[in-house]
Amino acid sequence: MNKTIRRASVFCLLLVLALLVRVTWVQAYQGQALAEDKHNRRNLIAQYENPLGNIIVGGEAITGSEKTGGKDFGYKRTYVDGPLYAPITGYSSQAYGTTLLEGIYKNVLNGSDSRLRTVMDMLTNKRASPGNVLTTIDKDVQKATYDALQGKQGAAVAMDPKTGEILAVVNNPSFDPGSIAGANDKAAWDALSADKGKAMENVALRKPQAPGSTFKLVTLAAAIENGLVTDIDRQTGIADPYTIPGTRTPLPSEAGSAACNNVSVRTALRLSCNNVFAELASKLGQDKMRATAEKLGFNVQIDTPVRTNPPSKYPSKKMSIDQVAQTGIGQFDVQATPLQMAMVTAAIENGGKLVAPHLVSEVTDSGGDVLESFKNPKSQQVMGERTASMIRDAMRTVATEGGGKPAQVSGAEVGGKTGTAQRGVNNSLAPLAWFTSYGKSNGKQIAVAVVIENSDTDRSEIGGGKLAAPIAQKMMAAWLKK
Repeated sequence: MNKTIRRASVFCLLLVLALLVRVTWVQAYQGQALAEDKHNRRNLIAQYENPLGNIIVGGEAITGSEKTGGKDFGYKRTYVDGPLYAPITGYSSQAYGTTLLEGIYKNVLNGSDSRLRTVMDMLTNKRASPGNVLTTIDKDVQKATYDALQGKQGAAVAMDPKTGEILAVVNNPSFDPGSIAGANDKAAWDALSADKGKAMENVALRKPQAPGSTFKLVTLAAAIENGLVTDIDRQTGIADPYTIPGTRTPLPSEAGSAACNNVSVRTALRLSCNNVFAELASKLGQDKMRATAEKLGFNVQIDTPVRTNPPSKYPSKKMSIDQVAQTGIGQFDVQATPLQMAMVTAAIENGGKLVAPHLVSEVTDSGGDVLESFKNPKSQQVMGERTASMIRDAMRTVATEGGGKPAQVSGAEVGGKTGTAQRGVNNSLAPLAWFTSYGKSNGKQIAVAVVIENSDTDRSEIGGGKLAAPIAQKMMAAWLKK
């Protein structure tokens, strides 16, 4: 054989062998990765080839599927009362992906989760029947919260302190996830994305903001736990007028100096006296304040299973004494979501035990068999029972004699805390109005937190007691009077 032909033949043989090795590698080792690649359009087509499983509230599906009549996608996602439940479901869009529960449980809902496959499915390589996601949301509390927030920009969360079950998550403004569920909904997407996407912003779970005076509950817990406060009715000896430690800056209270001078902790909480809680924080110091805050969930990513990202924040970076004092009244760099403040109040109501908050009770297959259960969540004793009892006692005074009066529920024990938080450079933006409270009656308990970002109320009238407490009242009544 000609030497040149022989060399060419060997070279061709090597090319064939290299090709065979590459094909074998792709099929045997890379096939699964390529099949699961997010850019593989076949996966998207398969996801909507059949009806999806459903997200359930109170035994009823709040999602569905409808035929599209299209070439690529057999079905698209539909929603029942979409704006009401959007902060929970998120969206499942053929063009824009998935979020929140739709995203977390995408594989269960579209039938690709390996736990759903039967032996026959494995033999035939058929996609399994989709599963369902059962939520802890109470439809009456959810609806009451949603209705109460109309006309205001804000958010609210309710939870059961004993079980950790999240009963309501509401944002206003909200949006209809069904409007962007199809493959050709760009106009609707662009409309929702306008104004920085506020309609899709999950304020309740994922937008920490200054909690203002509601954070005084955390400061009080730290003070009692560390022995700085032993009697909520004993005068504190903290003067007003009050100057922030390390500065020449006076720290006024809305109630005025005469009302807040040398008052007890009970009175200080009722009147929201800044001098008392700023001084308590400065005496405790950053480390003790942060330790208490972190036990209650600050600086921790919480999976409900929707992740609180970014988490609520108590500053970790070294602070000066004046900055620590400001954190005692929920200002400086302290930030919290309504979920976080509901957790604080839930722990106080539950004897100092914080039960992990969760939105999902069970994940099941199409036949109802449980794949995952969240009915026995983790819990942690984050403060002593005596500490919790003392704070509840003071919170009841806020609800019966202070700014929390609008939150009272007939026949129920209610305790609360108002909050107004400055924001913007030199307080240039309208303040946030906060309220957090607990209620209990006939063996039922609830903890709620509400934040109002904007309303048509005159700036001088903005306050947690006026704007947020009435919403909390409706939330608690919807649960306690069932």
